[in-house]
Amino acid sequence: MTVQTLRARLTRDDIQRLSDATDAEGRALAARKFCARFASVDLSDDERKIGSEVVRLLADDAAELVRRSLSVTLQRSSHLPPDVARKLAQDIDSIAMPVIAGSPVLSDEDLVEIVRTSPSRRQAAVAARSEVSEIVVHEIVEVGDREAVKILASNNGARFDDRGYASALNRFDGDADVLDQFVLRDSLPITITEKLIAHISDSAMQTLVNRHALPAQLAVELAEGARERATVDLVEQAGLSDEPRRFVQQLQLNGRLTPSLILRSLFRGHMSFFEHCMAEMAGVTHEKAWLLVHDAGSLGLETLFKRAGMPERILPVARSAVSAWHSLEIGPNGTPDIVRFRRLLAERILTQFQGVPQAELDYILDRLDADEAELGQMRLSAAS
Repeated sequence: MTVQTLRARLTRDDIQRLSDATDAEGRALAARKFCARFASVDLSDDERKIGSEVVRLLADDAAELVRRSLSVTLQRSSHLPPDVARKLAQDIDSIAMPVIAGSPVLSDEDLVEIVRTSPSRRQAAVAARSEVSEIVVHEIVEVGDREAVKILASNNGARFDDRGYASALNRFDGDADVLDQFVLRDSLPITITEKLIAHISDSAMQTLVNRHALPAQLAVELAEGARERATVDLVEQAGLSDEPRRFVQQLQLNGRLTPSLILRSLFRGHMSFFEHCMAEMAGVTHEKAWLLVHDAGSLGLETLFKRAGMPERILPVARSAVSAWHSLEIGPNGTPDIVRFRRLLAERILTQFQGVPQAELDYILDRLDADEAELGQMRLSAAS
């Protein structure tokens, strides 16, 4: 071993300098030098053990300056004893924040506890770490402060899974200031892009198109689909009111009563809304539209479609939906089984429309609004 290597090792002289310093500044300087060697030098097990005990003593030093030297110097060291890291993370901000933000020895359990019990600035420090596990992401998006979630959303080192994205989108639905941050990530699942696109600001939309190489036309289509789903979610509420016709008229005035929306609502089992939409588009009463949909044979719906200016290409699938509706049994509360209706309709689509072009089938299935798991079950049912 060379003299230079020997000098680089942690020796009793390092420890002696710590004990000889009587003022806070002197101890802080000695602590910084000691910790720098402790972090970087290849020590034996015995030397590491002695050094760890000294680090524990420094963490108990009454002088803030000394504890801060310890925290800053060892904030990213894997040699910092975990118990010392937890102790420093509970200290005052000037000491705690470097360790919370950067220490690799803090476990997920430690970080979750910090999020649960600490103020916003410390939650934000956890959210900004170079790596944030799924467990910690869940905790921040579910109970963390809004500012911490904003930082987390744009942090590429934060590992968002389906639960993490869903929790953030549900909790901050309508809060564009938070949701806009997601578009700053290097990558986003297309399913999340689709959900985000109806809730982010125009400037964030432009960032999404540019940053994620999203074709502008696709962005428009995704936004329209998201708006349609939100509208369909309101349909049931409109159906319970005394004036569903007014709701439909408002959609028409706003240019939102589109064939796509009408088909999507029909597929969701909102038959009364479908009838009112067709009546509005065709310029007939609801009673006449009802007769043409349900009680005028195969030509009734075709006649209504033509008068309403609906695309001829979606007439066959609309017929299948009406036929599936007629096959339902009315439940004890006087309402049909919507779950059974959707399953039956999907089975008919997957069996009766196999010969149509794939783009046409994709258009139809998209308006069914079934998730992948549900669609998979529908495919199995149709195949059996």
